[in-house]
Amino acid sequence: MQKSVNILGSTGSIGTSTLKIIRSAREIFSVNLLSAGDNLDKLKAQVVEFHPRFAAIHNPEKASELARFLKENTPGTAFLPFDEALKLDCDIAVSAIVGTAGLLPTVHAIRHAKRVALANKESLVAGGDLIRRECAASGAEIIPVDSEHNAIHQCLRGGKAKEVESLILTASGGPFFGLAHEQLAAVSVKEALKHPTWSMGNKVTIDSATLMNKGLEVIEAHFLFRIPYSKIRVKIHPQSVVHSMVEFRDGSILAQIGITDMQLPIQYALYYPGRPEKQSFRFPIEGSFSLDFHDPDRTTFRCLDLAYRAGKTGATQRIVLNSANEVAVRAFLNRKIPFSGIPALIEHMLNIIDIPHPDTVEEVMELDKQIKKQAETEVERGRF
Repeated sequence: MQKSVNILGSTGSIGTSTLKIIRSAREIFSVNLLSAGDNLDKLKAQVVEFHPRFAAIHNPEKASELARFLKENTPGTAFLPFDEALKLDCDIAVSAIVGTAGLLPTVHAIRHAKRVALANKESLVAGGDLIRRECAASGAEIIPVDSEHNAIHQCLRGGKAKEVESLILTASGGPFFGLAHEQLAAVSVKEALKHPTWSMGNKVTIDSATLMNKGLEVIEAHFLFRIPYSKIRVKIHPQSVVHSMVEFRDGSILAQIGITDMQLPIQYALYYPGRPEKQSFRFPIEGSFSLDFHDPDRTTFRCLDLAYRAGKTGATQRIVLNSANEVAVRAFLNRKIPFSGIPALIEHMLNIIDIPHPDTVEEVMELDKQIKKQAETEVERGRF
């Protein structure tokens, strides 16, 4: 039988890559829901090609246009308000909405899907405790789509949890690997968006350049694999060939190697625990390549240490870290602060926010809103 798939964030890079996988495996997967944030034109094209049972868009100003389009062009696809679409049952939900906005959709996905292919790391950063409780209540399994956590998930199949000594997350180092702190102040948005090995959305690309992406992944790994922060390590690996490693207590290290294409971890999440027979993403092992590993420069790229600090401190600091980072990245992309202002703003917000631990999704979202508003005020004051 076909497995039904809900794609939350179908017009983004992860959603688009997911549909590429499904395009060549329609006998295995059926699209139950396509949902987008704002890109109505791309959503329309996806609906015409994949004929989902339902479609939804988050932007309320475009909802009526989508409903009219579906009625006139694809009567087999029903329109749903975005909030209702989140509650559709399915076999697999791909959670690919960027930022804290993806937390509530991820929670609903856990409640209504047998498996969640998770590409939204902010859900775990801001609401890791909530996500754990929801999974325990529903029995849903999470398969990470981030290439690093997907690699660890694969490597952990080679041993028992009690045998793990450490997790080793690899990072490309971004476009500024090797630069000194004073050099970072003058880098441009265009330079920061030139990732050396991966093709990603703007927010993730900037996070990679600051190493915040790796910091968020450290927190994500802690919640996904129940490993203490002291046993989660980061190594700069410029070739991006080894996507991450697991060190076992006997000294053995298992590494997952693959090409730099997000379709590979998405495919793994969709087919798990099996694997497809096709070899669409073969790694060119017959060619020559080198593997270099370096310790990250945590003095120059301070976001990594800020993430470790927030992760160890607790839920409020994790939310502050994530929310302030979203504001800082947006401010940099809009040329309101320099590249070096990103960690400066985040650290400032971590130092001044002291709010009780949130217990519900609603409390997390309200705290996120408050922090972002305050961080935006700090940006407008020109302090960073």
